Amino acid sequence: MSLHANISSTGPFGEDFWQYVFFVAFAIVAAVGAVFAAIAERKRREAFAQLAVSLNLTYVRRDDAAPHRYAILDIMRQGDTRYAFNVLRGVYKEHPVEAFDYHYATHSTDSKGRRHTQHHYLSVFVLVHGLHFPELRIYPENFLGRLAEMIGFDDIDFESVAFSRAFTVRSRDRKFAFDICHARMMEYLLAHRDLRIEIDGPCLALIFQQRLRPEHVMARLDQAVDIRNLFPQYLYTT
Repeated sequence: MSLHANISSTGPFGEDFWQYVFFVAFAIVAAVGAVFAAIAERKRREAFAQLAVSLNLTYVRRDDAAPHRYAILDIMRQGDTRYAFNVLRGVYKEHPVEAFDYHYATHSTDSKGRRHTQHHYLSVFVLVHGLHFPELRIYPENFLGRLAEMIGFDDIDFESVAFSRAFTVRSRDRKFAFDICHARMMEYLLAHRDLRIEIDGPCLALIFQQRLRPEHVMARLDQAVDIRNLFPQYLYTT
């Protein structure tokens, strides 16, 4: 009777057989998935290379020096295993620019002491504007921003209540923050609420929490140029 129960629960084959089948099936699915991912990534690289040609930019598959080149930016100092890939660089509408996928890793330890690694992928657009400006961060208001404010890291508030509610602005130089966030700039940012901006030294960077998409590159570079053109001219003449 116990033999019958064992056969009915596992079928005509033993439990080890079905575990083996499951393992083989999983390995096949994983291998097929890896092949399709590799094909998709190759097509993506080809699309970036073609886009670089059309925009008269240079394409570089991977650049480990980018985090050092732009170490002045906060995002380039996060985590470890930092590198840029699918890099487009050159001059766009008379401005030196770079656009790239960006990777960094962070680590955490669970209650059992096991170490876990989280991989983060962003898209970054850098425009070199030519002067050495103070540090300024503008990013969409969110829970983390409000939490930081509660523990003492106040952001700068502006006369526009709508702008102050939509964006967190931080800078050690309040005057420079007000110089940059004038009425036209606030109007532009309120119309583009997904923008996360870092300004430091000669760099203006736009950062997005998603991988670079070839069809979006021109629009994002245009936004970087638009923001640069909204910088007050007197900052360049004083």
